[in-house]
Formats: sequence, structure tokens, C-alpha cells
Amino acid sequence: MLEVIVLAAGRGTRMRSALPKVLHPVGNKPMVSHVIETARELNAAKIHVVVGHGGDAVSEAIAADDVSTYSQLEQLGTGHATLTAAPFCGSESTVLVLFGDVPLLSSDVLVDVVRAASSGNPVLLAAKLDDPTGYGRVVRNAAGEFAKVVEHKDSTATEREIGEINTGVLAARGADLLGWLKRVSNDNAQGEYYLPDVLGLAIEDGAVVNVVVTDRADDILGVNDRIQLEQIERSFQRKQARALMAAGVHVADSGRLDVRGSLSCSEDVFIDVNVLIEGDVVIGRGAIIEANCVLKDCVIGEDAHVRAFTHIEGASVGQTCQVGPYARLRPGADLGVGAKVGNFVEVKNSRFGDGAKANHLAYVGDASVGAGSNIGAGTITCNYDGANKHRTELGDHVFIGSNSTLVAPIQIEDNGFVAAGSTITSKVGSSQLAVGRAKQRNIEGWSRPEKPEK
Repeated sequence: MLEVIVLAAGRGTRMRSALPKVLHPVGNKPMVSHVIETARELNAAKIHVVVGHGGDAVSEAIAADDVSTYSQLEQLGTGHATLTAAPFCGSESTVLVLFGDVPLLSSDVLVDVVRAASSGNPVLLAAKLDDPTGYGRVVRNAAGEFAKVVEHKDSTATEREIGEINTGVLAARGADLLGWLKRVSNDNAQGEYYLPDVLGLAIEDGAVVNVVVTDRADDILGVNDRIQLEQIERSFQRKQARALMAAGVHVADSGRLDVRGSLSCSEDVFIDVNVLIEGDVVIGRGAIIEANCVLKDCVIGEDAHVRAFTHIEGASVGQTCQVGPYARLRPGADLGVGAKVGNFVEVKNSRFGDGAKANHLAYVGDASVGAGSNIGAGTITCNYDGANKHRTELGDHVFIGSNSTLVAPIQIEDNGFVAAGSTITSKVGSSQLAVGRAKQRNIEGWSRPEKPEK
């Protein structure tokens, strides 16, 4: 059985933030949540999270049936933090120790660590870096076996030439790990208990420490300040973009796409630069998303075309629809096949039938717009009376002339026609023309106002 301990107690003083370090987001999700998801991908039976600074906030953010939290009252090092949770792990379980501020380490790397630990020997995850400066080096003996970890500041000139570094991630049998943790000393300059010291104790006991090496440098990066947080974010987004491209999505620039949620794309989707994805978004085959769009919790149908600077949230866009530029679809907007919502049009909680359109400069709220209907420029549905919302019902093939005001609740039946500039307050029957204008008067002899002379 696999159990995972996640160390998430650090204060993160270099973040200069009241928010606990592990709650800072990567891809709009707390760093520690990425680590917990990775543990679940490994089918961990139990996930133990050690919290410290801001522990209540961290515990609340990660609360789940398969997650237990433990408070490290004093921050006395990674060994001490691991010892806070280790007694609650099964003696025969394989226990994997991860870090809450290393969010990109993937399950396909860790599965090799877990598999190697099933032999009963402890396992260390190492990484090969072109520039290992600052990291602890993995020192091997003449036979190529693990000998020790030497911190950078304590290493010799020869040891600093080693490109294999300690990631801190290790796995061991539960009973063995607990026994070694109890023997770890804090006899060092910092007076702390270091987790890697258990490996030296394992060797003293005659165990062989296995080493799994990864060459994925980005995966093992941790976060200590906001500069590193930005670097992790960009690495995460590049990984998202590469996965999309491998699945047949044309991403214009992987450095200018942000996926802060879940994005499911079919083949031949095109995503232009500076597109932001939030929440759960689905994009159908052949759809085009132009530059500078924001898509949040929405569905975009096949061959739809979302033009630049459009904001879509909580909406459904049907096949072959055209939206934007500069359109806003708010929650509850639902566009049928081939519908059009043009520039500077806002739609909220409204259904557009197949082929219905509002091409420019309109507000449609709490409405049903029938198939083939047309809403002219400057039209608004007056859906709010100051206390309650009311609906506007437009039938099929209704025509609303420009600059009209539809005062809800109101119904315009199939083929109804509203003359431009009208204010409509009562029902319009099928095939009727509604004119709701004030009578025009032309005044003879009228003089234009003039400015007084200075």
C-alpha cells in the first residue's frame, strides 16, 4: 500500500505575503493542491499533509476524505516535519515524501520511485542539472552506488562538479522510515533535523539506497519567492500548451497561453495569443479563438469563431457561431447553431435560436430569441425593474429595428417587426409591425443656442 506525506509547513518569508506559501497559485490552483493531485494519480491510499504557518487556512483549502493534516508546531527541519506524520503511516506501507512547494513533479516520474521502493530498500529521487549550483550533490561510491548527499556549501571542489542533485523526494517502508527519523540528529549549524540524513542511517543499517534519476529539470523546481513562482507558472503553462499541441491543437504561441483550469480541445482548434482559460472549458473541433479572449466555464461548439477581445463566462456557444470582437457572454447565455453575437454586444441568461443574431451594440438579458431573429444596433432588453428580473420572449424570425427598447415582461411573436427607435411595452402579435415612437415635430424659426461673447 502506498501512503504519501506532503511537507507543507514552511512560512515562505521570501514570498513577502500573508498567504501561506503553499497556497500561492500555479495555474489558478494552490501549489499544494497540485502535489495532492499527483499523489492521487499514484493511487495513494492515504495522503498525510504536514502544516505549520497558516495551518488552518491550508487545512481548509485541501480538506478531503483522503487527506489528513498534522501540525508541526515548531519548524525544526524537514526531518522533524516528516516525523510529525510518519507515526500515522502503516509499518508495511511504502511511504513517499513530497514537498508542497514543488508543484510540477509528475506522477510518471514518481511511479518509478514507488516501484523501486517496493523492493524494501529506501529510494532517493535525483535529477541531472546543467547548473547544479545551490543544490545538494548525490555522491556515489566506486561501484556507482549511493554513498551520501553533500550540501552545496559543504561540498569540495570535486563534489561541486557533480551534476546529479538531491531533490529531497524519497520513499521507504513505513517502519524503516519512522525508525531512521527518530535517530536523525540536529547536530549541525542550523540545529535542524534534515530528512536526507535518514539515507545515511539506512546505509549504516546495511540497507542499499536506490537512486532514480530524472532529467526533467523543470519538474523538480521549488518555490521560495515570487520570481520562482512566476518561473514555475510559465513552466506549467508551457507544459499545458505542449500537451494541447500534441493532441492536434494549433497554439499560436505557447508562451502566451494561460490555462488556469481544465481545457478539453478537439483536433484542429486554433488558439491565438494571449488567450486566458479559467474553470472548465470545452472547445469543439475546428473552432477558432482569436487573440486576447477570456473563456471561463464555457463550451465552444465545432467550427465556432470567437473573435478578438471577447469574454465568455458560463455560456454555451453552438456550432458555427460567430462571437465578437469585443462581445461579452455572461452566465446563462446559450447560442444555437450559426447564431451571431457581434461587437460590443452583451448577452446574459438568454437563449439565441439557430441563426439568430445581434450584430452590434446591444444588451440582451433574460431573453429567448427565436431562430432567425435579428436584433438591431442599440437595442436593449429592460429586464430589471429595480427589484425583480423579467423575461423578454422573441419568436422566430422577429426583427428588432435599431435603437429599440424592449420593456420586460414582453412577448413578440413569430415574424413580429419592431420599427427602429421604438419603446415597446406590450405584446406584439405574429407578423405585426410595432411602432413605439414619440410623434416628431419640426419647429419653424428655431434659433440655435449661441455662446455669450467674452
